This record gives sequence, C-alpha cells and structure tokens, in this order.
Amino acid sequence: MSADRRPPAGDPRRRATSSRPVGASRRGGAGGRGARGTSAGARSGGSDLSARVIVAIPAALLAIGFVDLGGTGWALFMAVFGVLGLTELYRMLDRWRPVPWVGYVVLVGMCAAARFGGLVDVIGVAMLALPLLLVAVATRPAVKDATVAIAGTLLGVFWLGMAFAHAVLLRQLPHGGGVVIDVLVGTFFGDIGAYFGGRAFGHRRLAPEISPNKTVEGLIIGMIVAIVAVFVAHLYQSTWMTQTEALGLGLAIALLGPVGDLFESLVKRDAGAKDAGRVFGAHGGVLDRLDAVAFTVIAGYYLWALVPH
Repeated sequence: MSADRRPPAGDPRRRATSSRPVGASRRGGAGGRGARGTSAGARSGGSDLSARVIVAIPAALLAIGFVDLGGTGWALFMAVFGVLGLTELYRMLDRWRPVPWVGYVVLVGMCAAARFGGLVDVIGVAMLALPLLLVAVATRPAVKDATVAIAGTLLGVFWLGMAFAHAVLLRQLPHGGGVVIDVLVGTFFGDIGAYFGGRAFGHRRLAPEISPNKTVEGLIIGMIVAIVAVFVAHLYQSTWMTQTEALGLGLAIALLGPVGDLFESLVKRDAGAKDAGRVFGAHGGVLDRLDAVAFTVIAGYYLWALVPH
C-alpha cells in the first residue's frame, strides 16, 4: 500500500496491520516457520530418513545377491548400473554436448573385457573411446566445441567405466566376492558415520565451495567408522583375510571414500544440479549413491591383487 493510501491513525485496519511482529509471516513465525514449521521440518527429516532406509534395504540385498552370483551375471549388473550412471552424468553435462553412445558402448565393452579378459584388455577397450569420439564429433552437422564434447564423454568413460570394470575384476580374484562386500560395507557405513557425526559434532566446514554441509568432524568420524566396519566384517573372513589386510583395506576406503564423494559434488555443483537422478528415490541417483564406491572399489582391487593368494 503506497504512503498516500495508508489508513489514518485510529483506523482498525492500521491497528490490525501493525499488530503483526516485524519479520513475521502470515503463516506464523518469523520467516514463515515458527513452532509448527519446526515440528513439520523435524517430521520431514524423519520421514526422509525412513524413506532412505526403505530404499537401502532392498538395494543392499540386490547387490549382495549379484555379488554372490558373480561371473557374467555380476558383469551384466555392473554394466547396467554403469550405463545408468553415465546417463545421469551426460544429462548433467548436456551443455558440453558429450556423445552418450560412445560412453555406453565403451563402458559395456570394458565390463565385458574385465569378465573375459583382464586389466590390460580393459585399458585397451577404454582407449577405443578416442577414435570413436573422433568419428562421432567430426560427423556432427557442426563441428563446434569438439574438445569439451570429447572431454565430457571421456570423463564418464574413465570415471565410471574404470570403476565398474574394476568391480568386475575384483570379484574374479580369489575371495573377491568377500572383498567387494567389505568395500561396500566400509564405504556405506563410513558415509553414514560422516553424516550423523557431522550433524552431531560438525562445526568446521570441510570444503564449503564444493559441498557446504560436509564438516571436518564428520570426515574424521566417518573415517573411523569405515575402518571399524571393515575390521568387523573381516572377523567373519578371518580364514583368508588377516587383521593387517583388513586394516589396510579399511584405511584405503576411509581415505578415498570422501574423495569420491567430493569429486561427484564438484561435478554436480559445476553442472548446477542438486541430485544426479532419482533411481534410488530418496537416495538420489546412481552417482549420488556410488560416487564414493567408484573410488574405493578401484583401491580394493589393487590392494587385494597385491596380496599373495
């Protein structure tokens, strides 16, 4: 209401207007929250946690089932999730004009090479992305921004393709299925420890420009939880895994898991995306759930490959 139309002193409308506290909204409380808003937010947080648990349990059982299956079934499972992750990534990087079909073909080929060949074959298939990208980019109607298109496509190939192919390679090592489970357990429990540890004790931000909600305290708690989780899992595998090997694996997961998490956060922030996708419902997309695993599973492979069998 402009100044020349303000109700005169003594007008009931003016008294009604001025009775509302400064900064309070029409829906109650400053900024529209108040007691009702706070309780609603708490209920929302609780329901979100419940939704995450509901999604996490069947997803974990499905993953364990395919890990136990191993062989071609596990390789196909990895290829499918790899393609889903690439789809999310290339959608976020759409302005870079990547070439999705090259990423899909190469990632599936890398998983097949891991299943029926070895690490050298995986690297060989990955290198095929370069000539394929040359053909794909050069035959576009307008050869524009070719460098960033190639870079965006290769990001998916070497970030996700290498991760899922190494998961296949790790499963084929002696007792590899058990180590895959250890990697998943350490990574996810470390993530949970960092989340709740940060909420309870977090004060110092870890990387505010990349992921504002992560804290140094949460990082430390998450690392400790990851190491303990792997060590506890090893107690059921003590016939073929030593305490030193379990601690080494746990330490690698504790160090690289947060790196993978921050790596995906950096990509999402640059792309202006909050979540990579909604494959896992409240858990977000494939990249949101497997960002840390994309780093820890590779570390798990090389560490376990060095162990005499």
